[in-house]
Amino acid sequence: MEKLRITEILAQLFKRDLEKLKTEITSYKDEKKMWEVSGDIKNSAGNLCLHLLGNLQHFIGTTLGKSGYDRNRDAEFSRKNAPVEEMQKEIDETIIIIKKTLNELDEKRLKDIYPINVFGYEMTTGFFLTHLTTHLSYHLGQINYHRRLLDK
Repeated sequence: MEKLRITEILAQLFKRDLEKLKTEITSYKDEKKMWEVSGDIKNSAGNLCLHLLGNLQHFIGTTLGKSGYDRNRDAEFSRKNAPVEEMQKEIDETIIIIKKTLNELDEKRLKDIYPINVFGYEMTTGFFLTHLTTHLSYHLGQINYHRRLLDK
């Protein structure tokens, strides 16, 4: 079996979960339900999807890959009723950017301090990329639960 570089493994995990994100947002029986909030559910699945895409495009695409993506974090949570087709296209673009960036990333850079102090303390690029995979999985689970709870 061929030994994979850690960046290749991370790219596979991001692709797997972003494909699952696409499945989740296209699985709503009523597309409008994707934008609903209820009770203690303060973020809609649609807004969580936009947040994930903005987050990954910014922290991987722009910061590491110099893609030029310009993040508008406020819009990730305030925008409503984005068409599913548009979101699917952005998921596909995000997959491409992540794959390109991680394929071009020298593994030695994983030990370097990530260029942005995101949480108020320094961390390595490898640590932060691992964090981003768990962040994606966390919100993906929320989106799945949101769909099953509110799309009845």
